[in-house]
Amino acid sequence: MLGWDRLTFVFLSVAVTCAVAQHAPPWTEDCRKSTYPPSGPTYRGPVPWYTINLDLPPYKRWHELMVDKAPALKVIVNSLKNVVNAFVPSGKIMQIVDQKLPGLLGNFPGPYEEEMKGIAAVTNIPLGEIISFNIFYEFFTICTSIIAEDKEGHLLHGRNMDFGIFLGWNANNNTWVVTEELKPLTVNLDFQRNNQTVFKASSFAGYVGMLTGFKPGLFSLTLNERFSTNGGYIGVLEWILGKKDAKWTGFILRSVLENSTSYEEAKNILTKTKILAPAYFILGGNKSGEGCVITRDRTRSLDIYELDPKQGRWYVLQTNYDRWKNPFFLDDRRTPAKMCLNRTTQENISFATMYDVLSTKPVLNKLTVYTTLIDVTKGHFETYLRDCPDPCIGW
Repeated sequence: MLGWDRLTFVFLSVAVTCAVAQHAPPWTEDCRKSTYPPSGPTYRGPVPWYTINLDLPPYKRWHELMVDKAPALKVIVNSLKNVVNAFVPSGKIMQIVDQKLPGLLGNFPGPYEEEMKGIAAVTNIPLGEIISFNIFYEFFTICTSIIAEDKEGHLLHGRNMDFGIFLGWNANNNTWVVTEELKPLTVNLDFQRNNQTVFKASSFAGYVGMLTGFKPGLFSLTLNERFSTNGGYIGVLEWILGKKDAKWTGFILRSVLENSTSYEEAKNILTKTKILAPAYFILGGNKSGEGCVITRDRTRSLDIYELDPKQGRWYVLQTNYDRWKNPFFLDDRRTPAKMCLNRTTQENISFATMYDVLSTKPVLNKLTVYTTLIDVTKGHFETYLRDCPDPCIGW
């Protein structure tokens, strides 16, 4: 296994290589304005809606969606296999994935294993590869999430989903391979029971956990990865070795979205449940002051940073670094995002100005797959595919 110093060296080497490949140094820009409604070169297009019927047996719930998206899922699964085979050309790792991974991991909680089996059957992709596709979201979710409160006490939740770092760089068009391949898989999902919406989410077809979603009228929730040496790889290894007392982060998000009935209940679960990978849970409610960033290691909550509009804290912002530490100098999305929010002011925060902030480089970058805007009280949920034309930083 690579040591931490060597991993850091590899990270820096890739960072410099990508910067050179773009023929421009990493850079930021003035806060964007008038980018909403989305249009122009940073807007790839709308995201389609699908209904997931929770009254169906888990094996059948994803059938309609996966019939449509099977070709795109096969493309990205093949890309991930190519990444693995580049490190182990013998193909033995993928043999283990296909033949041994389901048995190594054992039973997944709740309906998730049956849902993945159904997806594998519909797409004709080996179950081990479907499981791998679901697992790798525990490691590569590099995002920006914001909850803001306007002068009337109304809450808005925005996020950029940045995904695919170190999973293949296309030097011909300066894009991350997996990031681009995720865009055709991006979907909006309306989870229903008895023909009534339980929650809505943005996700990737083939993934049964959740990373971005909301329960209309109650709360909104996004997940950002938290970098840590005691990270998700250790949690997955412990799971394989039989220690199954922790929850997969994407699965706990889905469980909270599906079953929790209030902001406080969701907050309590996200604060106390043991999880496989360190994470930031960004949770918004339906009334003034109900917004927080929960900083988690795998066993406990390290910090809960909450909205406090009476003290001037009208927004909370989270990228992928603890708020009490400086972000990595090659990956500082926090500073430009805060600058743009402060320039926007609480009086002017809206879907439009939130989208402006999330459209400003480097908050918008080559890893950005989509932008989501959520208004819990009004029940509005909008997701847009993104592009970041050159010159644009790689993350």
